[in-house]
Amino acid sequence: MSHSVGRQNSNKSHAKTRIKSKYVGTELFVSQFIMMDIQLIHTIDTEYSADSVEWCPHPDFKNLFVCGTYQLKESSEENHDATMAACHRKGRIYLYKFDESDRSLLELNRVETAAILDMRWLKTTSNVFPILATATALGNVEVYIVEELKLKCVQVFRLNPSDNNLLTLSLDWGLSADEANISEGKQNQLLTSDSKGNISLAAWSSERNLEMIRSWHAHEFEAWICAFDKWDKNLVYTGGDDTFLHVYDLRSETRSMVNKSHNAGVTCLLSHPKREKILLTGSYDEKLRTFDTRTMKTPLSELDLQGGIWRIKSDPVKHDLMLCACMYHNFSIVDLCNVYSPSLVGKFEEHESICYGADWSTNVDDNFYMATCSFYDHKLCISSVNPSLK
Repeated sequence: MSHSVGRQNSNKSHAKTRIKSKYVGTELFVSQFIMMDIQLIHTIDTEYSADSVEWCPHPDFKNLFVCGTYQLKESSEENHDATMAACHRKGRIYLYKFDESDRSLLELNRVETAAILDMRWLKTTSNVFPILATATALGNVEVYIVEELKLKCVQVFRLNPSDNNLLTLSLDWGLSADEANISEGKQNQLLTSDSKGNISLAAWSSERNLEMIRSWHAHEFEAWICAFDKWDKNLVYTGGDDTFLHVYDLRSETRSMVNKSHNAGVTCLLSHPKREKILLTGSYDEKLRTFDTRTMKTPLSELDLQGGIWRIKSDPVKHDLMLCACMYHNFSIVDLCNVYSPSLVGKFEEHESICYGADWSTNVDDNFYMATCSFYDHKLCISSVNPSLK
């Protein structure tokens, strides 16, 4: 595909504006036309199919982000075993620097690896260098540090050494609630899900080493997603292709709840970073749902975004603007100011293939900045978003 930079685009959408009611003295929400201005700044051809974007949260490296790719290699043999199939999934990680002052974009580094399915930065200020964990098609977690503005692999952690046909599908960093782990310098934990429906929990030590704590079978088909509760260190959530959302208590090592609200596979989860007891889910059934984690039988709200929702990311300021990767439709921005009535406030439709990767920059001026990527058109976009609802 052609490489283009600097094409401009604006997107209109509906939203709801909060007003005071003179009749009952309470806040109401009324629909009106608004403009959330989304401007395309850069378009990059990633060569391989792009499926993951993560902006670095480290305070000294907030202008860096990574883009992960997944490419199937052509096989000259008609028949090959599962091990060979796994080897034919190759990937590449790009490390970029984006300067908000002049809006310049610079590729710093690229790493050839197995196909990438998910990536997460460790969000802590205790480490000198940024730490990145990646989920690969070889059933591994690869851990990188950024050193001299290059990605350096410090560990390859295999989820199940006896299984050569396993894909690591998702991962999430969390904090240990186990005092013994903390005293041993294992405060951070990594949760992973895989293609056989399993969930694994590992401890990250101060010696830059992952150690398996335990794993369990959670879903009958692919466990597409897993996430820690950001408010309760003992709770984790998992979502699978079996349509179920599970809640597990790490203290008792048991499943405490099964939610059956979704009509298709559960593909993404977000424990709200600023609102305790609020969980967001996305699914192949195309609905963005919000839950109160105390009473999860039915969702607080549902919003149809079309195309299936692969990822949800909250904005870096108030965390109420949700950037959603709607696979077969577009990238949508949802205002979650009212968890009972979320509103679609922005659409980004520059991508021509499956919309998978999305994230906000943690650097903000008058605008937000976002990175998005799509699969078969191997396209990475950097855009500015004016958050004002006018």
